[in-house]
Amino acid sequence: MKHSTLEKISELIERYPALEICRAELISATEKICKCFCNGNKILICGNGGSAADSLHIVGELMKGFNLPRKIETFDKNFVEQAEKLFPADVDCFKKNLQCALPAISLVNEISLSTAVANDNAADLIFAQQIFGLGRRGDILFAISTSGNSANVLYAAKVAKVLGLEIISLTGRTGGKLKNISDVTICAPADSAFTIQEYHLPIYHALCIAAENEFFS
Repeated sequence: MKHSTLEKISELIERYPALEICRAELISATEKICKCFCNGNKILICGNGGSAADSLHIVGELMKGFNLPRKIETFDKNFVEQAEKLFPADVDCFKKNLQCALPAISLVNEISLSTAVANDNAADLIFAQQIFGLGRRGDILFAISTSGNSANVLYAAKVAKVLGLEIISLTGRTGGKLKNISDVTICAPADSAFTIQEYHLPIYHALCIAAENEFFS
């Protein structure tokens, strides 16, 4: 791993000194995320309410350029070569606008599937069903719960554990029940939902910035 990648965690803690208590977990999460992408795997993300919005936000930072340019002509020459052969009229548009991605999927957006699971099976399994269908060994479940006790997130983590996924959790101070299932639990040093979420955003921004740095700097 690049030294500059882990520096992104130090920069986060310089901005938010209270997160010093999470340094080891932040470094471990960064290492696991980078290993996941290096091996061609993906991140699956879930949460409820504001944490559902966070899961979508994370996908937005990973699946296109965030702080750095991710030009396909620099980082995916094979794609460019194939596009030039198959669709030469479009290759300039692709080169100008497509950006390399770090594969991530939010599990909160599948309304038809989630409502079907909730209606036909069990509402608490809306994320677990998607993990069962999409998760593969080597993937990561990024589970967000301010309490660490959200039932649907816990079930997703349990199914992920059975399937051999690694679990990175983003919670509040205690970690809740999720802490006992996760490989890495980043416990924001706060207790109320809104103050926990105020830490969650800079934490996951830093993790996305670090991963981007590892692959595109």
